[in-house]
Amino acid sequence: MGTLWFCLVAVMLAGYVVLDGFDLGVGVLHLWLARNAAERRVMLRSIGPVWDGNEVWLLAAGVALYFAFPALYAEGFKGFYLPLMMVLWLLVIRGVSVEFRGHVGGPIWSRLWDIGFALASILLTFFYGVALGNVVRGVPLNGSGHFFEPLLTNFQPVGRTGILDWYTVIVGLIALAALTLHGASWLAVKTHGEIRSRAMKSASTLWWALLALTAVITAISFQTLPQLFLSFRDHPWGIVFPVIALTGLFGIKWYNRIKQERLAFGASCAYLVGMLTSVMFSLYPNVLPSSLNPFQALTIANSKASDHGLKIGLIWCAIGMALAVGYTIYTYRSFAGKIGLREVEIEKREEREQLATASR
Repeated sequence: MGTLWFCLVAVMLAGYVVLDGFDLGVGVLHLWLARNAAERRVMLRSIGPVWDGNEVWLLAAGVALYFAFPALYAEGFKGFYLPLMMVLWLLVIRGVSVEFRGHVGGPIWSRLWDIGFALASILLTFFYGVALGNVVRGVPLNGSGHFFEPLLTNFQPVGRTGILDWYTVIVGLIALAALTLHGASWLAVKTHGEIRSRAMKSASTLWWALLALTAVITAISFQTLPQLFLSFRDHPWGIVFPVIALTGLFGIKWYNRIKQERLAFGASCAYLVGMLTSVMFSLYPNVLPSSLNPFQALTIANSKASDHGLKIGLIWCAIGMALAVGYTIYTYRSFAGKIGLREVEIEKREEREQLATASR
């Protein structure tokens, strides 16, 4: 049951990264890709109906961790207290910036919300990558299974590590590149005209950075963390996950070249899923390695709840995931299609008319 729940958490996290990843990427591009306020409104409109629903998958993964692996949940939240608070505040700033932009307007306020949205998106994307790097590299777990990581120690990925070191910074940069490209691919699907052209051009440029960073982090990971090599050596079938990632990576380039933006976005999804599943496969059966002693790692066996509870919870998990998947499909089908400046201007005029009617 522990392995099954490990896979379920992996699916939820992959779902979150694929779905919320593109609106994080749109946020990163928000100030640089748009040329004026109308184009920024188009970019926000492309994610407006779905961005908050996408975050349901992060909540679902957190609840699954709390239920299935309580020891990991407790130690992770305690040890990563500082970065978790930073992520929480960035999520708040990002959400407030999106919502308040349409209610508290004016040249100064609109600019402030735009900057807050873009900056929070950049930092969130980077810190998500740093968090993943910490999990892959391991944390300084002691013999009792406890740890606490400061923001910075000696910038080395061994021993008593900090949140930031040269390895986790590289993983943060690859996350920033991958999700920004993902956002550009989404904008190419949802917009047309100049915004679509600039989005596809940005995706092509970012692809080279992502290719280089992927090659670098793969080489460094296998050299620095020997347990990754052992996982693939002992279970050769796991090579399917890196193959998915590589297929997606080169699919992005090919489909962008032939102007097939929907297939390019699908390839970007495949790359993200392939990379995340490769990480989860290489960690198994660990859920949080130790940078001090590999035998002190938190594993599925020593961090999971009772099998009886996991079996009962599986029923409720199936119901919850069915509802979440159904809601996601319904939302995306309801707001399918491209968005342009004309549609945004019509929407803005309707909003003004509704406000005028309400004020009478």
